[in-house]
Amino acid sequence: MTSPSTGASPSAPEQSASDRLDPTLIRLGVILVIGAIASMLDTTIVSVAIDGLSREFDTDISTIQWTSTGYLLALSAVIPLTGWAVERFGARTMWLFSLTAFLAGSALCGAAWSVGSLIAFRVLQGIGGGMITPVMQTILVRAAGPQRIGRIMSIVAVPGHLSPIVGPLVGGAIIDSVSWRWIFYVNVPICAIALLLAWRGVPRDTRNDTAARLDVLGLALLSPGLAAIIYGLSQTSRPGGFGATPVVVSLALGAVLLAAFAAHALRTRITPVLDLRLFRHRSFTAATLLMFLGGMSVFGAMLLMPLYYQQVRDKSALDAGLLLAPQSIGTIIALTYVGKLTDRIGSRPIVLTGVAIGVAGTLAYTQVQPDTSVWLLSASLLIWGIGIAASMVPIMSAAYQGLEPAAIPRATSAISVIQRLGGSFGTAVLSVILQRQIIRHADGGESDPDSLTKAFDTTFWWVLGFTALTLVPALLLPRVKKRKPAEPAPEPATAKR
Repeated sequence: MTSPSTGASPSAPEQSASDRLDPTLIRLGVILVIGAIASMLDTTIVSVAIDGLSREFDTDISTIQWTSTGYLLALSAVIPLTGWAVERFGARTMWLFSLTAFLAGSALCGAAWSVGSLIAFRVLQGIGGGMITPVMQTILVRAAGPQRIGRIMSIVAVPGHLSPIVGPLVGGAIIDSVSWRWIFYVNVPICAIALLLAWRGVPRDTRNDTAARLDVLGLALLSPGLAAIIYGLSQTSRPGGFGATPVVVSLALGAVLLAAFAAHALRTRITPVLDLRLFRHRSFTAATLLMFLGGMSVFGAMLLMPLYYQQVRDKSALDAGLLLAPQSIGTIIALTYVGKLTDRIGSRPIVLTGVAIGVAGTLAYTQVQPDTSVWLLSASLLIWGIGIAASMVPIMSAAYQGLEPAAIPRATSAISVIQRLGGSFGTAVLSVILQRQIIRHADGGESDPDSLTKAFDTTFWWVLGFTALTLVPALLLPRVKKRKPAEPAPEPATAKR
């Protein structure tokens, strides 16, 4: 290709211009992030309102907990459908649909008149919320191209990393100052703005009217299987833990359905709803394993840290949220550099460094005492936030390496499902471990700060173990990228005019 003015090939800086984050791509990322903020914050905002909702509807915690469990089950069931829906109806259409469903569900939740209606409306909200993140990732990966995935993902990762911190703060402030209904109504203006921006700013994409038939059998096996696994894990905090009958039945049913789906997905001639053949790609397999283990450690730790401050240090929910702020500061620091470094030198060295930093940041929490310096714990949390961002963000870049553009929606759905399972599994396992450790260390059946501290110490060692375990799949990530040297520009073709 010749330059219009000289006829010469573009210079090296001009050749790399396509690698830059141009204003159009950045604007698209901002528009999509605005739409994703509400769904990312929703789970953590609602978590601080469970006790208040129980009193409002005059019901027990085990019943009102279904407002969270129903939402999570809807998310898990709809994610596998997202990849096919994007291919069939287009990413822009599905983005508008998911925002609309989430907005409608939020408005109905705020107007709920009974605990049954609230649970039902939370399921509708979960249908929209489950599609938002994978559709957003699909749009951005297609728009960014392989050379810019790391940098654009570092931008859109901000709300996801900050939601466990900001959510409890926003939820606590709303509960303390206005009606519980506003924890849902607050989503309505955000989604309305996001819809308006998306209508004008998200480009239309080509619909594939000849897309593969919907894998109805696969969907009938996978979605109930995932829902059964998620439900079983969510019930492990009840008496009996993993040995309780509802837990055993749910996990066994889920395992059978998922095994049947795996057999079907590997033999079917149509595109399965979750394409297991993607795991033939080494980088995709390593990335999804990292997402699962990372979800275990991140979501598990975000369960433990507020509980430590509330139960051992006697802090309020709002104070506990403020004490978790150093993690978001560390995340922001890391995201400033991680995307550029990932695109420059590859995912593997960044992830390995991030895992090491994350392990270092967790160490202080394995040695906590009732009077451990808050400054020490805050510094450790800052380090932990840097490590988590450095290890998780580059994974998205690695996951898509070597995949055909047509496989991106299916790959995004698979990643979302596996990360959701990892987070649910980590939360369930660590909650059971903590509960048993509290019982073990209780003095005469009563828990004091010293016995609670011992229980948290032991449980945080498990978090450290989960974090360290991510080193194994990290070693399978692609090696450092070798940048091709710029070709010297040929002599101007002055003779050819």
